Amino acid sequence: MIDHVILNVGDVARSRAFYVEALKPLGYDIVMEFPGGVGFGPAGKPIFWVSGREPAQTAVHVAFSAERRETVDEFHAAALKAGGKDNGGPGVREQYHPTYYGAFILDPDGNNVEAVCHRP
Repeated sequence: MIDHVILNVGDVARSRAFYVEALKPLGYDIVMEFPGGVGFGPAGKPIFWVSGREPAQTAVHVAFSAERRETVDEFHAAALKAGGKDNGGPGVREQYHPTYYGAFILDPDGNNVEAVCHRP
């Protein structure tokens, strides 16, 4: 099991603002902050970090689990409102499996961020 992931970004403040809004529907909040880094997670545990370390990463794919399809929809809407770019709206992706319901957003650095629900 993965304990945490760090994504190096080009502008920590910009990414902080984006992820605060985009991850809110998934129950993620800021759990820790250090100069140059912000840790997000549910239930007080930082499992997703954005960091100002060089080089900034692009074209990374990160998928967040959602318990309900409506949460995937809410993530997509919140991420668009926060400045993300649509990379695949909410919907079933049967090529993965019959109940795979996901939505994809490009974050401010061009990383592919997804919320996915595996339930019907």
